[in-house]
Amino acid sequence: MMNKKIMLILAFLFGLSCTLQAQIVSDEEDDDIDEEDELVVIDQSGNEEVIEFPEAMTYDLDSLLNEYMSKTYLTSGDCNMKNENPYYPTEVFIERLSRMPTVMEMAHNNVVQNFIDRYCTRLRGTISYMLGASNFYMPIFEEALEAYQIPLELKYLPVIESALNPRAVSRVGATGLWQFMLATGKQYGLQVNSLVDERRDPIKASYAAAHLLSDLYKVFGDWNLVIAAYNCGPGNVNKAIQRSNGEKDYWRIYPHLPRETRGYVPAFIAANYMMTYYSLHNICPMGSRLPAQTDTVMVSQRIHLEQISKVLGIDIEELRTLNPMYRRDIIPGSTTEPYALRLQQTDVNRFIEQLDAIANYRASELLTNRAQVEVNDEIPTYYHKSKRYKKGRKGRAGRYSKASRRAGKKASAKKGRATKSKSKASRGKSSSKSRKSSKKRRR
Repeated sequence: MMNKKIMLILAFLFGLSCTLQAQIVSDEEDDDIDEEDELVVIDQSGNEEVIEFPEAMTYDLDSLLNEYMSKTYLTSGDCNMKNENPYYPTEVFIERLSRMPTVMEMAHNNVVQNFIDRYCTRLRGTISYMLGASNFYMPIFEEALEAYQIPLELKYLPVIESALNPRAVSRVGATGLWQFMLATGKQYGLQVNSLVDERRDPIKASYAAAHLLSDLYKVFGDWNLVIAAYNCGPGNVNKAIQRSNGEKDYWRIYPHLPRETRGYVPAFIAANYMMTYYSLHNICPMGSRLPAQTDTVMVSQRIHLEQISKVLGIDIEELRTLNPMYRRDIIPGSTTEPYALRLQQTDVNRFIEQLDAIANYRASELLTNRAQVEVNDEIPTYYHKSKRYKKGRKGRAGRYSKASRRAGKKASAKKGRATKSKSKASRGKSSSKSRKSSKKRRR
């Protein structure tokens, strides 16, 4: 029974592999990658290997700090630390990684060390931002992971997936904190249409991601392989296993994985290290204060966020940040399918009390889609050159009447017969002429 269940999950995940692997960029597209987005690793034999850096860790820090949550609730750190990265021998990193309270294997090697070094130097500001922003999202991630009995260290996966930006969109279209592709998100219950994209919803996307990770673990039974499959798809991981003669160790199948995935697990291990030992590298977290408590209210009519903003006096950027799933600021609620609106707790009662005023505020300007329209049934005044119209029996504009169409058909048939007989006659004349000319030549 258990084997049958695993086979069903494997078949389902195989269908996902073509959508999951769209999160990575193939080696043919490497020409567009900046050198700053790569790591050069030298192996024990002295050979150089270029590893692509996770896309999210290359985001511009200024753009991350420009997000509403960052501008409103994050401040620069006020701790007195030198802005320099102290040197530690390799043994120290190995010991620290082994002390981390994780289920996952946090192994050390030169690839992991290269990622740690990059985080400690060029990306010090980004790590400081992540530490501050993590206060907003980590409780949500932990709750979802706990619901599916997933190791809690996987809460740092969105750090390298999206830089903790719920509006993040990768160059191949993966969206949200957990970077779901469109088809994968839908298969895990996330609604995506022109107005709503639940991949951007921190809570729903976190539970969908935990569900996906749980399914992947049932297939691979190893968390390093699970997050590799999360990045490039289970199909690519299975191919790498086959090319490695059935090895199921991430570091053994490493050379056969796509280029970005080769750096994905090391980047994840290094992110766990940095989020734990940042202070030992003189990195000061950005100060953060949590947003006011929020609550949801179900909306059963179409409402624009600007209507709520103007009537209740709430900053529209705050509404967008609390409700990132609404792509065009429109809540497409209806009596049959209400949608959730997240507000600060102090605003929920005000919203309910002033719902009519909100719904009527500039409704014709902000909500332009009409529920019902009348068709103009006047007789057309424009006529195509190749068609002549006249009024039919019922007063509608139409082609010729049935009688005239029949007469037209008879006339065209008559004309066709006449043309045929004419062509026969002309062929007969030409043949008689040719016979006469041949007789003259014989004479």
